[in-house]
Amino acid sequence: MGVTIREYRPDDLPIIKAITVEAFDGVSIDRDIENEFGEINGHDWKWRKARHIDFDAQRDPGGIFIAEVNGEIAGYITTFGDHEAGIGVIPNLALDEAHRGQGIGRALIQHALDHFRAQGLSHAKIETLAQNEVGQRLYPSFGFQEVSRQIHYVMSLDETSAE
Repeated sequence: MGVTIREYRPDDLPIIKAITVEAFDGVSIDRDIENEFGEINGHDWKWRKARHIDFDAQRDPGGIFIAEVNGEIAGYITTFGDHEAGIGVIPNLALDEAHRGQGIGRALIQHALDHFRAQGLSHAKIETLAQNEVGQRLYPSFGFQEVSRQIHYVMSLDETSAE
């Protein structure tokens, strides 16, 4: 298959944002919000979810790793280290649809874990939604343990919504 994992370059951003939008359809809080409230402030869920990658790239561009297959971007993982807490965090992981089920996501997670270990971090954290069945199978296979569940609430701030 010829998978290579390399460091992120700024010119990767449009491609990984497009992969994000495609991959997170159905497993995104932003999509769930839009399903309930519609577009917000003139932006759809895809715009909001893609912005997460902008934030990841601003926070720690050296913590983003790109998987390539035969020279083409197949997916990515974003990471950052909370060094004071000793915890490495994986905010986003996505693969192009054509490259799923081939072990690339697993390779990206392993790369992130190795990156965290090299930084001297002692733990790693990743989150997923209840509807993300792939994540719920994949993450425990690495040894991630569920420690809590979270419920996300959203409300309109329009004065008529409280009535």
